[in-house]
Amino acid sequence: MSAVAKILAVDDEPELTDLMHYHLVRAGHEVTTAANGWEAIHAIRANRPDIILLDLMLPDLDGFGVCEILRRDPATATIPIIIVSAWASTDSRNLGLELGALDYITKPFSPQELVARVNHLLHARAS
Repeated sequence: MSAVAKILAVDDEPELTDLMHYHLVRAGHEVTTAANGWEAIHAIRANRPDIILLDLMLPDLDGFGVCEILRRDPATATIPIIIVSAWASTDSRNLGLELGALDYITKPFSPQELVARVNHLLHARAS
């Protein structure tokens, strides 16, 4: 059994955040959502999630900008980020990882894979 985590899913597509919410709650986690970059920054500072699932293409501040802001702030610098993006290019993946994301999942994704990667990251950080 994996540990319960507070997860913030950030995506401007409600169908996608609903899908992530559904599967992660079924796996025993607490999930909140944000629809844009600045909403995510405020939610992260207010509630300090255990893991952030972050889209790159957001309407105001993109996911790369969110990563940069979070990594520069000592209060949020160590929160694990998994990028979940339709951008499948090696450049996008590399930039996301260079900016501090710990994993990168391309859309469309398997909900089971998402849950497995979240649980793996939680397990790895707990050990």
